[in-house]
Amino acid sequence: MPRGGKKGHKGRGKQFSNPEEIDRQMRAEREKELNGGAEPESSSESEEESSDEDNAHQKRKGVEGLIEIENPNRVSQKSKKVAELDVSAPKELSRREREEIEKQRAKERYMKLHLEGKTEQARADLARLAIIKKQREDAARKRDELRKEKEAEEAKSKR
Repeated sequence: MPRGGKKGHKGRGKQFSNPEEIDRQMRAEREKELNGGAEPESSSESEEESSDEDNAHQKRKGVEGLIEIENPNRVSQKSKKVAELDVSAPKELSRREREEIEKQRAKERYMKLHLEGKTEQARADLARLAIIKKQREDAARKRDELRKEKEAEEAKSKR
């Protein structure tokens, strides 16, 4: 059965353009716009200059040509010279870095107080440990008593 069922396949097979062909067409169109239809220059330097001019002299749409608007969110990266950099100046920390440092300090401070037994959790832990210690001592004492009783019974039975 054909691809489209009983009626057959609709549409044509897909044809893909060659990337070199697309590049060549784009260059030809750009050169046409720049030179006003004159002969395109073939030197590589002129192509670089024309691409720079392209960006500068692009046709502006709507009121862009009338009003100069600069996007405050779009900041161009300014490179600094090595001589201008001040290595000795303290580096400003970001909010996340500051919060991370504060978090670590708070954790260290809490652990120190916890080891000294001054926090609520440490007091609760110590109370729980004391109860467990007492229970274990009682259990050990009972085991000793039972063992002594068994030994006394075994001694009586052997006599």
